[in-house]
Amino acid sequence: IIGNIKDNFKVEEQGNEHFDEHGGIDVEFIIFKGPLGKMKLEFITKPVVLDKKTFYSQRIGSETQVEYIYSKDEKSRKFKAHKDEDGEWKEINEISL
Repeated sequence: IIGNIKDNFKVEEQGNEHFDEHGGIDVEFIIFKGPLGKMKLEFITKPVVLDKKTFYSQRIGSETQVEYIYSKDEKSRKFKAHKDEDGEWKEINEISL
């Protein structure tokens, strides 16, 4: 997909971001001028949640904590498309196309 975009449209920015929260999230993105205006595509890779543990006490007013167990091997991947509308990124879904 990225090669096709580079061949057909003017790329403004491209890069990778890594976030340590939620087991480590990698986001590969590309911003380009497309037929719908300025667009941003994101390919998000994050570890699969294997288990969720909830810690709480039976006392009134006590807080609840949730701990997630992430896989070291399995990854989930998500593709998102955004359109620039007045300087703000709005997510594009298949219905709006």
